[in-house]
Amino acid sequence: MLEIRIKMIIEQLECKKQKCFTYKQYRNLMQQLVADHSSTGKEISEDFVNFTKLNDMRMKRLEKTIKVPEDLKSRISQFEGQVTWLVIVESWCADGAQVLPVIHKMAELNDGIRLRVVLRDDNDALMDQFLTNGARAIPKLIMIDNFKDEVLGTFGPRPSAVTKIVEEYKHIHGKVTPEFKEELQRWYNNDRGLTIMEDLLALLKC
Repeated sequence: MLEIRIKMIIEQLECKKQKCFTYKQYRNLMQQLVADHSSTGKEISEDFVNFTKLNDMRMKRLEKTIKVPEDLKSRISQFEGQVTWLVIVESWCADGAQVLPVIHKMAELNDGIRLRVVLRDDNDALMDQFLTNGARAIPKLIMIDNFKDEVLGTFGPRPSAVTKIVEEYKHIHGKVTPEFKEELQRWYNNDRGLTIMEDLLALLKC
């Protein structure tokens, strides 16, 4: 269990000092950004605008095609806690577009899981508590016990299997290339969200 107390940050979000979205509200935001030829983030570039448009299309497809196997549905239904899954993301984040629809599908299966979404660049203090190897890597899911005000664990920025693949590739090539990003896209397509589901169940200890 992480000994990080973030009650003040959550209260600030809920008091609308910063924007905190339901999944539906976040999707509405993305669709509005596409219509406005824009993106989230402190710096809006043409690349970020194009990535936002592509991610919206990917999320629409995943929302229609993601299927949670019956055995995984049974496992998540056994979770008896009351938690918030707080996801830090941005509209242009490719991994976010792959991961967030799966998180949403899983959260819908248990009333004890409340999903909320916040933007990284609007929440520096929050993001800096959950760095990955010193970087503000997203998406990042923070699981919070709603009664004890404790962080129970985190997930992200990528599924466990992809994290290993990326680390090995960087070790050999030094950086992630456009060609490798296409390979990652194929991995996500073939996996169909199953690794993300298993990672989330491990987080819940189900």
